[in-house]
Amino acid sequence: VVTVRNKDNEDFKETFVKHLDNLSENFGRNVVMELISTEIDPKTKGPHKSKPAVLKDWSKKSNLKTERVNYIAEFVVDSNFGVPGAITVTNKHQQEFFLESITIEGFACGAVHFPCNSWVQSKKNHPDSRIFFSNQPYLPNETPAGLKALREKELRDLRGDGTGVRKLSDRIYDFDVYNDLGNPDKGVDFARPRLGGEAIPYPRRCRTGHVPTDTDINAESRVEKPLPMYVPRDEKFEESKRDAFSTGRLKAVLHNLLPGLQAKISEKNKDLKGYQDIDKLYSEGVLLKLGIKDDVLKKFPLPKIVTKFKDGDLLKFDIPKIISKDKLAWLRDDEFARQVLAGINPVSIERLQVFPPVSKLDPDVYGPLDSDLKEEHILGHIDGMSVQEAIDSNKLYIVDYHDTYLPFVDRINALDGRAAYATRTLFFLTDIGTLKPIAIELSLPSTGPSLRSKRVVTPPEDATTYWMWQLAKAHVCSNDAGVHQLVHHWLRTHASMEPFILAAHRQLSAMHPIYKLLDPHMRYTLEINALARQGLISVDGVIESCFTPCRYAMEISAAAYKNWRFDLENLPAELIRRGVAVADSTQPHGVKLLIEDYPYAADALLIWGAIENWVKTYVNHYYTDADRVCNDRELQAWYAESINVGHADVRHADWWPTLATPDDLILILTTIIWLSSAQHAALNFGQYPYGGYIPYRPTLMRRLIPEENDPEYAIFTADPQKYFFSALPSLLQATKLMAVVDTLSTHSPDEEYLGERPQPSTWTGDTEMVEAFYEFSAEIQQVEKEIEARNSDTRLRNRCGAGVMPYELLAPSSSPGVTCRGVPNSVSI
Repeated sequence: VVTVRNKDNEDFKETFVKHLDNLSENFGRNVVMELISTEIDPKTKGPHKSKPAVLKDWSKKSNLKTERVNYIAEFVVDSNFGVPGAITVTNKHQQEFFLESITIEGFACGAVHFPCNSWVQSKKNHPDSRIFFSNQPYLPNETPAGLKALREKELRDLRGDGTGVRKLSDRIYDFDVYNDLGNPDKGVDFARPRLGGEAIPYPRRCRTGHVPTDTDINAESRVEKPLPMYVPRDEKFEESKRDAFSTGRLKAVLHNLLPGLQAKISEKNKDLKGYQDIDKLYSEGVLLKLGIKDDVLKKFPLPKIVTKFKDGDLLKFDIPKIISKDKLAWLRDDEFARQVLAGINPVSIERLQVFPPVSKLDPDVYGPLDSDLKEEHILGHIDGMSVQEAIDSNKLYIVDYHDTYLPFVDRINALDGRAAYATRTLFFLTDIGTLKPIAIELSLPSTGPSLRSKRVVTPPEDATTYWMWQLAKAHVCSNDAGVHQLVHHWLRTHASMEPFILAAHRQLSAMHPIYKLLDPHMRYTLEINALARQGLISVDGVIESCFTPCRYAMEISAAAYKNWRFDLENLPAELIRRGVAVADSTQPHGVKLLIEDYPYAADALLIWGAIENWVKTYVNHYYTDADRVCNDRELQAWYAESINVGHADVRHADWWPTLATPDDLILILTTIIWLSSAQHAALNFGQYPYGGYIPYRPTLMRRLIPEENDPEYAIFTADPQKYFFSALPSLLQATKLMAVVDTLSTHSPDEEYLGERPQPSTWTGDTEMVEAFYEFSAEIQQVEKEIEARNSDTRLRNRCGAGVMPYELLAPSSSPGVTCRGVPNSVSI
């Protein structure tokens, strides 16, 4: 039984070619399959093969309007054929088709399953037959004799030869540097530095082979939207995912049209003037708010997909979850502090170990770097303790962006419509387990034009200092938004995982047990990363348009890569590195949290533990000792290529974990699965629910805080609220950002969550591991119940209380849409 998945929506050309294929079936242009044995035929010295078999009734069944169609093929084999181990498929049609699975009946061993999940291209474009292996896992040195040559051939095909421009139908996995983010042919302002290599170290991306630009031979020419970027064919979004993404992208496109209509938008419409302006984005929609709805809808006939959305609803925003319970929560210090532990970026907070904080930058380059934070700034806020007592009692914490931003602040502030500081924020841990902000240090380079390079803002005492404090917190949020997006989210979960995925496809056979383990955690990552290179992190992309660092965004990301260490990316090590936990062998996960009510970390440890248990069971099943790990040539090649090619610029670092024992492998795999699933989910799916209300979390600021002798000071004191809103992103920047983070926070209908697999009983032929996976699924369900219980526990004030949003970003399951919960298996958006 051969299961083929139909396309939901065919264009005219596809329908026409399908009819041609149906006609040509009568002339022998069909789908031909050959069954291959695990055993060698002594006569031919090759594997036993069946006679070629044709897929029956294609012309009758291909027009069925069902999602899946089952076809029949009958194989004729000799009595001494043995056990089937592979099938070759030749597609003599004009058009590709999606082969989901094959099940062979009639052998003494019982049904044999072949999970395929792959596009089979036409022979005219790809002359070689496709090879699919049964679901029986084999380590390389245990490969049956009949499959050895096929195992090697399949991997050679996937690696390609490193040359040529990739066609969209190719399935070749290779490495390249990030040299396609700029467009120097449009002018010097559109050039961007190449990331990857000695000058600017960075992880590698998937190679496309596009020709160089005319003006810079080292820069790759860009493929602009809506043309598709190359990723290997099987990495492309499936239809329901593509539709969900397109609707979201359509929102973003419509918002991108708005700048072109600026002639219609009077000057007074450009700034957000107050709360009512923002509220109208949810109640009236963008076009109505600007008074240009009719003009836009006449000028731009909207694609079919929009007809579902009446009255321009597509341009109305849902009310973000964060203000749905308490609209004014964003003004409160306790909520500002709670976000550090239970918000969209809960991974920047560190325990303060030295006061005042110390910079690691070079004073010869950046001038004097001493902090301006003094004891008198904070003594009134730390419950009568001395500063040293508060440090020794693990009561002081810091979110420190000083060294990340200071090298870039002058260049950022020279740009039109950008105003940035390098910030440090100190927090005090109260006796009830909540944090309170006690000081914010705002730094400009001492070498720059400002007379005063540093200032410290403390909690307010009167009306003027109240608004100063609100502006300081907003600047902290804009620093935080940049680091969240460029470092923790993009670099640590998207870019750093891509090399491991590319190497897995190139070095691990589909029948390798470790490939089968990793497979669901690699889904869609190459595609979403390619789309990010096309429209999010590229020149004039959303990150440059809507975030503080603008054109220097990816340079900030690359600067952070110098401090990236794979050995500190596993959750326990990462918590210990930040000083928010200490090693403690008596605790379930080997660490003790120093902030007990730390929703992200507490929930994360539950998921880390479940993943680790599952990986331990799986690895120990196949690798009983160190020799089996060391002698697995595919496994060693995968890990070596991930480091030496995929992370080539840091390949000589001494911190890379060795891969010599089963325990080494367990930690490496648990880390990769953790980063791809839960770490990414915690940083991604709250972007709209937490960040869709711009004053709550501005991603850029357009004004510095005025000093008393500045001309702007009088404007500020005359109408501080107006000044505050004029410092936030403009209306156009806000709507563009809201549209994009709405898309990024959306689960598609075909999402696969942690503890789920397609074909759960046949993904592997190893029944013991099928059972172990069901146990993992049950443990994930228990984690979800524990998270629900925590969110109802009134003692946990950082996740439960009047108007407090429960922390659900690590609750594993979700329905489709923007839900602020759900942990997909992979970095899929």
